[in-house]
Amino acid sequence: MTDSSRDSRSGIRRFLDGLYFTGGMIGAGFLILILLIIVAQMVARWTGFVLPGSTAYAGYCMAGASFFSLAYALNHGAHIRVTLLLTKMGKHQRLGEIWCFSIASFFSGFFCWHAWQAVKISIMINDISQGQDATPLWIPQIVMGIGTTLLFIAFLDNLYRIVVHGEHGIEAELVKAEGQ
Repeated sequence: MTDSSRDSRSGIRRFLDGLYFTGGMIGAGFLILILLIIVAQMVARWTGFVLPGSTAYAGYCMAGASFFSLAYALNHGAHIRVTLLLTKMGKHQRLGEIWCFSIASFFSGFFCWHAWQAVKISIMINDISQGQDATPLWIPQIVMGIGTTLLFIAFLDNLYRIVVHGEHGIEAELVKAEGQ
């Protein structure tokens, strides 16, 4: 491998890791927004005011927190994986991981495509939420589309890494017990 190809690969690696990290931070930002909405609801209730649509906005933020964090969580070993089964495969573990990442890539791509189709349809028919907020549904659906796209990229990235380099990018899932 030449130095220039190694540098471009590390540049791509830094970009992808930064992309996953940014998604995780945006997801964390949505969690903070949920907190702020809940506090605002409490203050409004104590002062006799009403915040129409705040429950719906908290739900949109929950979707944002979930979907934006998926890729970051995957690469940090926070998703449920079949590690126990894969370790029992012995010398065939790599084939098992390739199979798992292939299936996950397919389904996350399928979900990603349908998430963007939902956005497209919501825009076409001018779909709005049924709550008091009357928010155009394509706005919160974009969050789902971006999040599933990030997850799809993360699965493809890990599939590529296991096929080409022999190991995926998911951090170890081992948790040390206290005192060990």
